[in-house]
Amino acid sequence: MNNLQLVWRNITQQWGSTILSILLTSFGVAILCVIYITGDSFEKQLTNNTKNIDLVVGAKGSPLQLILSSLYHVDNPTGNIKLDDARQLGNTPFVELAVPISLGDNYKGHRLIGTEPKYLQLYDLSIENGSLWTKPFEAVIGSEVARKRHLQKGDTFHTAHGLAAEGHVHDEHPFRVVGVLKKSNSVVDNLILCNLESVWDVHGITHEGHDHDHDHPQDDNHSDKINDEAAKKMASTNEHDHDHHAHTNGPHNHAGNGEIVSERPRETFVKSIGDDLFESRGDEVTALLIKYASPAAMGIVPRLVNQSTDMQAASPALESTRLFSLLGVGLDSLAILAYVIMFIAGVSVFISLYNALKERKYDLAIMRSMGASKTKLFTLVLVEGLVITCIGGVIGLLFGHATLFFINQQASETADFLEAFHINSNELFLILAACLIGILAAAIPAMKAYKTTISTILADK
Repeated sequence: MNNLQLVWRNITQQWGSTILSILLTSFGVAILCVIYITGDSFEKQLTNNTKNIDLVVGAKGSPLQLILSSLYHVDNPTGNIKLDDARQLGNTPFVELAVPISLGDNYKGHRLIGTEPKYLQLYDLSIENGSLWTKPFEAVIGSEVARKRHLQKGDTFHTAHGLAAEGHVHDEHPFRVVGVLKKSNSVVDNLILCNLESVWDVHGITHEGHDHDHDHPQDDNHSDKINDEAAKKMASTNEHDHDHHAHTNGPHNHAGNGEIVSERPRETFVKSIGDDLFESRGDEVTALLIKYASPAAMGIVPRLVNQSTDMQAASPALESTRLFSLLGVGLDSLAILAYVIMFIAGVSVFISLYNALKERKYDLAIMRSMGASKTKLFTLVLVEGLVITCIGGVIGLLFGHATLFFINQQASETADFLEAFHINSNELFLILAACLIGILAAAIPAMKAYKTTISTILADK
């Protein structure tokens, strides 16, 4: 009988304590596996879902809720904003790209996003099959929508009202798939895109005519003129604010960056920029996704929106960092729990092997009398502890990935971000840590076996 067979025989003679040690080790490894993969996947999604988006503008409310609803699509919107307000803001010289989005419906949990073709630029998207929409009720679907719902170009589907899959179905307004997006490893893979008019029409909202791409080459000079005038008015307003502060003792405060911010009423500030800057005709959208034209816009656009309009501006970078920090507290707590469980597993292995030695001391003495060296006895006990924790570690990894897969299947379709079968580099260290715990736990029993004295044990017999 070779050494491994002998070790396995010794392990199977005490199934109760062995299974307990394996379970404790596997639970600790599984929890750490889930933590590592969840944290890694979440961090990647934070990056992928905010690629070129510097600012999100929406209705007043919670900035975090605005980010969650508009970028990650895992929460309800804070409300609607006037489309013309959003367009005027997007036409300022500080904004390179401004894309409105409108929420309201879903298809089996996949959210329907009314938007413009420029939305694809924000996420560097491309169409794998088909083409972009050209008229209302034509939709471009994400790769995961096509895979999970078995949709392809030419298929039709009906959306449900609201953001829950069980909402009222709009049977009178079928959507037709005209394109499928390439996989981008972002939330867009689980979204359905269409034009803004489709979202308005499906809810019976009357709206004014807009071109689908909203590009008007014949009006470029007029748009540039409006942009220049808006910039000059904003600059002159800032100079007026500075002079007013310097020569009066009126109420004022100082911004965190040292700039002086006037506390004049909102109406006065809007009027000083121009009465036509935020005039609205009635069309509404959920949010406006903005990419800055220059770093200087970071300190101008959010203040302009928050202080001078009925809208709010939220920074994806800031709110995502805050969200990840909140999540990190929970992950750290779970990690501590996992380390405690693995420590208890090590103690269990130690007690198991130590008690087993008392029952096998005569077997060890006979092995010594038959020519087995002290080193061989030491090695046998050490390998026992190693095998028990190694088995627990492997089972823990399998259990951890199975748990992630189950969570992914039960999660919202737009929150499908966990890479259940992705092998994280930290998993190797988990196996090594489990093996190390087994070796340390078996060290004292192994030394006891090493010091086995044949004469003393047989005399006690």
